[in-house]
Amino acid sequence: MTSDFQPKSDFLRVLSERGFIHQCSDFAGLDEKARNGRITAYVGYDCTAPSLHIGNLISAMMLHWLQQTGHRPITLMGGGTTRVGDPSGKDETRKLLTVEQIEANKNGIKGVFSKLLHYSPDGNGAIMVDNAEWLTKLNYIDMLRDIGRHFSINRMLSMDSVKLRLDREQELSFIEFNYMILQSYDFVELSRNYDCCLQMGGSDQWGNIVNGVDLGRRMGSQQLYALTTPLLTTASGAKMGKTASGAVWLNADMFSPYEYWQFWRNTEDADVSRFLKLFTLLPLDEIAKLSALGGAEINEAKKVLATEATALLHSRAAADEAAETARQTFEQGGAAETLPTIIIPAAELADGLGVLAAFVTAGLVASTGEARRLIQGGGLRVNDEAVSDPRSTLDPTLLRDGAIKLSMGKKKHVLLKAE
Repeated sequence: MTSDFQPKSDFLRVLSERGFIHQCSDFAGLDEKARNGRITAYVGYDCTAPSLHIGNLISAMMLHWLQQTGHRPITLMGGGTTRVGDPSGKDETRKLLTVEQIEANKNGIKGVFSKLLHYSPDGNGAIMVDNAEWLTKLNYIDMLRDIGRHFSINRMLSMDSVKLRLDREQELSFIEFNYMILQSYDFVELSRNYDCCLQMGGSDQWGNIVNGVDLGRRMGSQQLYALTTPLLTTASGAKMGKTASGAVWLNADMFSPYEYWQFWRNTEDADVSRFLKLFTLLPLDEIAKLSALGGAEINEAKKVLATEATALLHSRAAADEAAETARQTFEQGGAAETLPTIIIPAAELADGLGVLAAFVTAGLVASTGEARRLIQGGGLRVNDEAVSDPRSTLDPTLLRDGAIKLSMGKKKHVLLKAE
């Protein structure tokens, strides 16, 4: 966002103050429109997995603040575009899913939005729409004539989502090449049917979004606007949202509230202030006080970040339980019952379970080779005792209150139970 532009609308002022804004197609025009009346804006979510991940959360939070400042959000489900696959940021063609898989994924991700938005057909109540409603009804010849004629192949080839794949001599299928046309058309449909004038998304979507703005102009829509967030990375430059065990999912059945709490608790010191603004609802003056903490006190700010972010997504009770589990585990050295738990057959433990295999099964390491290297450095523990022999086994004598506590480092713990 340009440093000399000072938003007058509550919507852009809040997004600016909390660090959500990267690019906008027309700051002054959008600010004026948001200041003079209620606007409708959308973010699109393809249904490629049963849950959204942490990378999707920043745009969902933009929709939250949009609604909080009096405007109407649309969550667009990509029941149609998921059948094609977005090439943006991808090095290879996305696996095509069946209609049944897409529907199952769509149902899996719907629940997250109800935590952040209020849905209602009235006022500024959020609405959920599926682009399959119009994309699956398009006639190919009509689409080429009415929509495709507005797209320049020269310009499409210059888009990052296409150019990067071609520059790397990686295959880009014709179906993926069409994705930006379909996303652009979504914007036009939402403008026509829901008076939507703004599309928001991550910075990697900039090309697709401004294509929609241009298509709307060519097809006689109202003035449309594009607004994107910065690329979400940590202070050390790493892509945010990845852990040793994989993506940070937003659904509790794929990434537990305790794991989610721990993810935020492990935030780098330099990221605490930024993440408090982006991923919690705390007032800015309270965030400023937390951000001013230094030295060991910064850990208290991290705990607040973890608890507030978890409460927002999983409920206050789940956040408090996760915080208490962490306190018992780290401050008292206990094995709280709410730690992540895996169950193995009792016979497997009775026969003696190899310690390397146990840590792989628990998901704390990716391979026995990694476990062996960590043992050499004293990084793995069983019941808070360092493992020294990679050939050792676990048996029922190690059970404490019905479980064996496996730990990697100081912050990752899993309970192993036998049934």
